This record gives sequence, C-alpha cells and structure tokens, in this order.
Amino acid sequence: MAYTVLARKYRSQGFDDVVGQDPIGKTLKNAIKTDRVAHAYLFAGTRGVGKTTMARILAKALNCLSFDEPTTKPCCKCDSCLAINIGEDIDVIEIDGASNNRVEEIRELRENAIFRPARSRFKIYIIDEVHMLSISAFNALLKTLEEPPSHVKFIFATTEPNKVIATIQSRCQRFDFNNINPKLIGGQLRSILKKEKIKYEEDVILPLAKMANGSMRDALSLLDRLISAGAEPLTGELLEEYLGCPNSEKIYHLIAQIGDSNAAGALTAAEQLISSGLSEVQIVDSLIDFMRDLMVVESAGIETELLILTEEQRKRVAELAEKFDVAALVYNITALEKLRWTIKNSDTPRVLLEALLVRFALSEHFINVDQLLRRLGAAAPGPIKKKPIASADAPETTKPASMPDRKPVLPALGDLASIKDNFQSILNIVGDELGPGTVGLLSALRPSRFEEGVLTLAVGASAQASKKILESNGRVEKIQTVLSRHYTGLVKLEFESDPSGRSAGETPSAQPKTSGKRNELISDPAVKAVLTGLEATVTGIDENP
Repeated sequence: MAYTVLARKYRSQGFDDVVGQDPIGKTLKNAIKTDRVAHAYLFAGTRGVGKTTMARILAKALNCLSFDEPTTKPCCKCDSCLAINIGEDIDVIEIDGASNNRVEEIRELRENAIFRPARSRFKIYIIDEVHMLSISAFNALLKTLEEPPSHVKFIFATTEPNKVIATIQSRCQRFDFNNINPKLIGGQLRSILKKEKIKYEEDVILPLAKMANGSMRDALSLLDRLISAGAEPLTGELLEEYLGCPNSEKIYHLIAQIGDSNAAGALTAAEQLISSGLSEVQIVDSLIDFMRDLMVVESAGIETELLILTEEQRKRVAELAEKFDVAALVYNITALEKLRWTIKNSDTPRVLLEALLVRFALSEHFINVDQLLRRLGAAAPGPIKKKPIASADAPETTKPASMPDRKPVLPALGDLASIKDNFQSILNIVGDELGPGTVGLLSALRPSRFEEGVLTLAVGASAQASKKILESNGRVEKIQTVLSRHYTGLVKLEFESDPSGRSAGETPSAQPKTSGKRNELISDPAVKAVLTGLEATVTGIDENP
C-alpha cells in the first residue's frame, strides 16, 4: 500500500478539528444551524493554515447524505463525504486557479453551473489560488457570482487576497485565516507522534513548531522528513543534522559571548555554527529569534505568555537577559535584520556576519548624540582628532600597555563637598568594574545631597534617558555594590529632578556661548562621522567648563 504523508493522513475532518481557526469554524456552524449559508465565501490566509480543508468540511456539511439537511457534523462515511475527502465528488468541483485561469474555463464553469447537482443538495465550486485568475476571467464570473442559481455555492481560497479584485470580494463573505500558534502546532505534533507510536524528546517539538512559521502543513511536512531519517527517538541533534535547525544551546552560547563582551569567543561560537552546516542567513535568523526572547524577558518578565519556550530554555534565557538591556537588544535585532538582507546578495556573507558580531561584543551601550559630543569635546584640550566612528556605541576599549591601572585615592566621603571633589574618582571605580557605558550614563548626573549614607543625584532634563537606563536591569544595585566595597558610609543611590534643568557640566550661560562655536563643532570630521552614521542632527551642544 502506498504511503500517505502525514499532512493528508491527518487532515481535519470536522469544523472542531481544524487547529487554530476556532472563530471561523464556529461562524460557519452557526450559519448552517440558522440556515444563513452564503452563496460565496473567500478564505484568505498563508499556506497550510486550513483554507482548503475548511472548504471541504463546509462542502461535506452541506451535502452529507446521512442527513436530510445540512449539518454541522458530517458523517465522513457516506459516499459524498468520502468522495469530497479525496477531491473526486461529482457535485463538488475543485479547480486550481493557477492552471485554469483563462476566461474560457470560467465561461465553461458558468455554463455548467445552471445544471442541478447529480445526487447532492448543492453544486459547490472550490477554486484554490483564485487570485491567479485573469481580469477577464474574474469579470466573466461576476454576474454568476452575484446572482447564482440557488443550488450553487462558491468557495474561493487565496494566499494573496489583495490580488482578488474588489468587485469579487464585495460579493463574498471573507474569512481571514490566522497563522497557527506554535503551541497549538506543538500539541498536534505530539498527538500525531503518539498515534504513529514514534518516540521523541520533548526538545524536538517546539523548535519544529517554530520552523513551520504558523503553517500546520509545513510542520507535518517537516515532521515527515525527520521521521524519514529512520532514527528513534527524535532528538534535537536530528533537527540540526537533517532540517538545519540551529542547536539552541549553541545559539545561547554565542549570545552569552556577546553579552560578556568576548569578541574572540563570539567568533569561535559562530565558527562552530557554520561548521555544523548552517548558513549565515540561518544564524542571523536564529539570533533575531533568540534576542527577541531576551527583549521580551526584559520588557514583560520571564513568566509572560509571549515566550514559547520549555522550562529549561526559560531558565537559560533569564540568565542571558541579565547581560543585556532593552536598548541594546532593540539595536541588535534591528542591525541583524538589516544584515540579513545584505548578506543574501553578498559574496562575503561570513565576513559581514563576523564583523557585526564583533561590533556587538565590543558595544555595551548606546549613548545619545549630546553625550557623545560632550565626550568628544572633553577628549583633548585641542582639536578633536579624526578617527572612524561607525555608530553611537560606547565600545569596550582596552587600555594601552603604557597606561598604568588606575588606583584612585579613596578618601572618606563624609559630606557632599568631598563627594563632589572626588566624583571623577568615583566614576573611575565604577568604570573599572562595570564598563565605560555605565560611567557614561552616570556622568550625565551630578551629586546634589548626601545624608545618612544616601547619595542623591540630580537629573537634568537632558539626562532623563540616562536615568531610565540606569534604573533598568538592576544597574543601580550593581553601582551601589561596587561603591560599598570601596567607600565606607555610602550605601544607597537615589535620583531627583534638577530644578534648574541642568545636567552635569552645564552652566546657565552655556547655551549662549555655544552659538558661536556651533558651526566649528559640526564641521569637525569626527562629529561629521557620528552624525552621518546615526543619520542624526544636533539639537543642542553642552560645553564643559
């Protein structure tokens, strides 16, 4: 006996069996119960979500011979139901719109529609990929579609409803089929594997369901391919070897290296993925998916239903999320998406991928243009030297061999005056342990009060973004931990709005002074490079006293 693929063997037989399309099933059942079945339907949605299956179920419900009238539960055993299941019923005509798209075929359909069905209640036309019909064919169908004989029903299915002309759509009841949730796909895969008595590991199900991109038919086709490997139980290694699905642990390892600012480790992790047979595009796609999970954790918490992960994966993602903040993840995802389209047409995709991974690993945070201009202005007393700046990242720089390690004096911080006098030393200590990105954020604030071990930092209007990033991801607690190890009596940081609206380094007369230097600063080569890379404009200039 010939083998029947899973997608055909387990095709849904009733309205309640169509996975992920419950609202449509309920609506059609109510229409049958209340005798309000329309003469024409348009089923729209991506491939493999149940459009043709739902059309056949509706046809069976209208023509089932086991009942004297249309039913919501066709028997699936009578001659009509069995013939409809295999697409060979004499009164249910299935037409492929791609190969029967000429006006002549539609005229023939129109001429045959006037004849009553041979044995059933209705003559039903199911036209798949109806958007492939020519304009002339659509126009030939219009009159029949608007006023069809009482015994005729039309069901159109399309993956591109925008290509179906408006005059056709206005004569149909349209139903949009949703992409199927990976959880629902995973449940169906488990059910089928149990019926087929095939052993599997749980880690196989969710990656396989995600690979289907919302299509149940694609999921079953992928499962067929995996089963054809002939190995049991089905494992994650088989997914990687036969379907090119990246090993989740290898992707997590790559992301961990990026989070640890380990450029060499990131390149090694990428090499391992490429050596396993993955293309650069597949690696980029996987990084986008996994970093999206990290972004969701940072934004909505680890228990959110937005994450489709196993319990073990949730724990791993929670650990990795501590290495990133939301701003960095949003930037990374955006950069990866841009790279994805670039490397498809590049002769050196690996180099481009590796360059971006190194950039990620050496970039802890993003800083705004104002802050970057202040840093450039404070870098040297003379003109700013020209050097390439590709983005607004704050790179993790390594100290030259000739530069000794900073060992700041740690005076007792007994009052606000001593803190102000030694604020740069405090920033140096924070930078040594938490990186220059944190220092850049902290330097935008200024000490305003010190009472009973609580240091209050004033936040100017332009430093509100820095304050928000400092408060995210437990960064304030990390700063407090670092300072408590070096200074006695400093136990807590708090923030308050600066009534004067000024950030650190600003003076009331600073803005007027910058007007004469604006053109000079903007003309500087380094500043030009920053503005070009960010596609940004200067909204204000701060001058250090």
